[in-house]
Amino acid sequence: MRRNPEMEDIDGFLGSAHILASALLDVVEQQLLDQVAGGQVTLPHVKVMKLVATTGSYVLGDIAGFLKVSNAAASKTVDRLVRRNLLRRSEDQADRRATHLVLTPAGRRLLAAYESARRRKLAGIFATFPGEELRRAAGLLDRISAGIVNHSGGSGDVCLKCGIYFRENCRVGQLARRGCFYRAAAVRTGRRAERSKVCV
Repeated sequence: MRRNPEMEDIDGFLGSAHILASALLDVVEQQLLDQVAGGQVTLPHVKVMKLVATTGSYVLGDIAGFLKVSNAAASKTVDRLVRRNLLRRSEDQADRRATHLVLTPAGRRLLAAYESARRRKLAGIFATFPGEELRRAAGLLDRISAGIVNHSGGSGDVCLKCGIYFRENCRVGQLARRGCFYRAAAVRTGRRAERSKVCV
């Protein structure tokens, strides 16, 4: 088989991107979560808590879309967080089919502790990389991500790509002409997305 230098460059870049994603998930997210929460919550739990913290409140029915799971699976995730006293559920007075979620004080403390540990870890990891270099690398990754998302079609769909790394000015969303799940949640709940203490 003939070597294709262009594909070798692309495969090399994508291999590096996958390694970065795996390292981020395994070292920065999962290990820190185990240290802070001691197995009390999982990463999907943290994603739900982050969404609720960022938007101030959230309707249960949309959690499934955020996690990309079935309604039943999303309901179980929320049930676990409610049982652990990390989320509180309440019925919407105007529409009894709608259930709103808010973080409890214990939920806020846990999420704040996780965010604080994550920031310290990342500050240590990235201490040797100049800010300008990181901004250039982020710009390149954003342009590539937007290109991939644009090839998937469905312009205007909610992106759901940033997970717990919400950015006020998401370049991927702008380049790919996609909506932001956090912003859409704020609009649906009649609130502006607020930068909470636990927000990145």
